[in-house]
Amino acid sequence: MRYFIELSYNGQAYHGWQNQPNAISVQEVIEKALSTLLGEETPIMGAGRTDAGVHAKQMFAHFDTDVDFENEKLCYRLNALLPKNVAIQNIFQVKADAHARFHAASRTYLYRIALEKSAFNFESAYFIKQTLDIQKMQAAAESLLNYKDFQCFSKTNTDVKTYNCNIMSVHFEQVDDELHFTIQADRFLRNMVRAIVGTLINIGLGKITLSNLHTIIQSKSRQEAGYSVPAHGLYLIHISYPETIKNDN
Repeated sequence: MRYFIELSYNGQAYHGWQNQPNAISVQEVIEKALSTLLGEETPIMGAGRTDAGVHAKQMFAHFDTDVDFENEKLCYRLNALLPKNVAIQNIFQVKADAHARFHAASRTYLYRIALEKSAFNFESAYFIKQTLDIQKMQAAAESLLNYKDFQCFSKTNTDVKTYNCNIMSVHFEQVDDELHFTIQADRFLRNMVRAIVGTLINIGLGKITLSNLHTIIQSKSRQEAGYSVPAHGLYLIHISYPETIKNDN
């Protein structure tokens, strides 16, 4: 039978989601805990591959097992066994062909920009000393909705078959002394959100113009786009799935 795990994690201590040969990952610690509790090797497949230092307020992964267990009890025991920076919210059965990665309809990311120096958010938001033109940044962000090919924001030498992404919504919102950038799409390329935010910050600082952004996207060159902002300000906050993945029972 196939199950989905809903979880969250602080990515500061991890070298990303995916298993690594010489570094600890979120996937590794969950697989070890799950395998220990089920009494059999239990690999999991995540909905995405967040980079080193990136956080997730909502992530899903699936696993297969014929071991009988109570969902709530397994969730409780996993949380007791896992480190403090990984939390399990839910475990539920899905259809046998449901796939955490391929069946995800959309993913939403949040990037937090600190507008003032703070002693409390330096590990969770990226501090920008200079004044940003938020209106220009919002206009530039909205222009992304007119494009599909985002190769200029992707890490080079990736194994993707297409650089096309359907961006569904983008939004800037000031929350206290932070500027929050939220972006939803059907899929994201490696490093895409951090490169987009770096480019939008350059627009907010007046280093490049909105017309420059169009040129950058059309160039399909990562070297033309802005810098990649630090990972610690990035959060995967929501993944949506069709109701059809759920087990009818």
